[in-house]
Amino acid sequence: MREVDEAVRQDEVSTFARKYGLALGVGLVLAIAAFGGFLLWQSRTESQLEAASEQLTAALDELEAGNLDIADDELTAVAAGDSQAAAAIATLLRGGIAMEQGRGAEAVTLFAAIANDDDLPSELRDLGAIRLMGAQFDNVSPQVVIDRLGPIAVPGNAYYGSAGELVAFAYLAQEKPAEAGPLLVAIAKDDNVPQSIRARTRQLAGLLGFDAIEDVEETIAEMGGAEVAGGDTAAGPAAPAPNPAPAANSE
Repeated sequence: MREVDEAVRQDEVSTFARKYGLALGVGLVLAIAAFGGFLLWQSRTESQLEAASEQLTAALDELEAGNLDIADDELTAVAAGDSQAAAAIATLLRGGIAMEQGRGAEAVTLFAAIANDDDLPSELRDLGAIRLMGAQFDNVSPQVVIDRLGPIAVPGNAYYGSAGELVAFAYLAQEKPAEAGPLLVAIAKDDNVPQSIRARTRQLAGLLGFDAIEDVEETIAEMGGAEVAGGDTAAGPAAPAPNPAPAANSE
C-alpha cells in the first residue's frame, strides 16, 4: 500500500509538472525580473532625488547670498530634471526670482504652471495658486482671487493663513469689510497659522473694528512691546495702516 501511495503521488506530481511547470517557471522568472527592476528603479530614483536635493541646496545658498542670476540658472537645471517634486519647487523659486527682478509676466507663467498641474500633489498646486494670485492681485478682479483661493482659505489647510489673507484683501477691494473682518479674526486666532501672518491679520482686523485680541499681554509681547509689569495693562496695540497691495506670502 505504501508503494502504491508513493506511485500515485509521483504520478500526480509528474502530471502537475507537465501541465503547469512551464507556466510556473515563466512566472517565477518574471517575478524575479520585476523585483530586480524595482530595485534598480528605486536606486535610480534615490540617486535622482539626492542629486536634485544637492542642486536645490546650492541654488538656495546662491539665493541667500543674493546671486539671483546664478541661482536662477541652477534652478532651471533642477526644473528640467526627472524629479517631479524638486522640479515644482525649483519652478516656484524661479517665479520668486522673476518677481524680485521685476519680470512679473514670467513669474505669472511659472506660478501658473504649478497651480494648474493636476499631476502634482495638492499642497504644491495650492502654493502655486497662492503665489499666482499674489502676483496677479492688481491685474485681476477681486472675485477671481476669492474664487481661486477660497477653497484653500479654510482652517486645517496648510496655507490657510496665506490664502485667507489674500482673500480678505480681495473682500476689502470689493468694499466688503463685513466679509473680510471675520476672516481676519479667524486667522489671527488660529494657532496653526504662522505668527507673522497672525500679527498682520490681528492689526488689520482691529483697524476694521473687529477685535481679534484674546490675551492682551501676549499680544503686546508678540509685537515686541515692553514687558508688562503688574496686573494692569492698556489694551489696543497701535496697528499700522493696511497695505492696499498685499505681498504674496507663502507659509
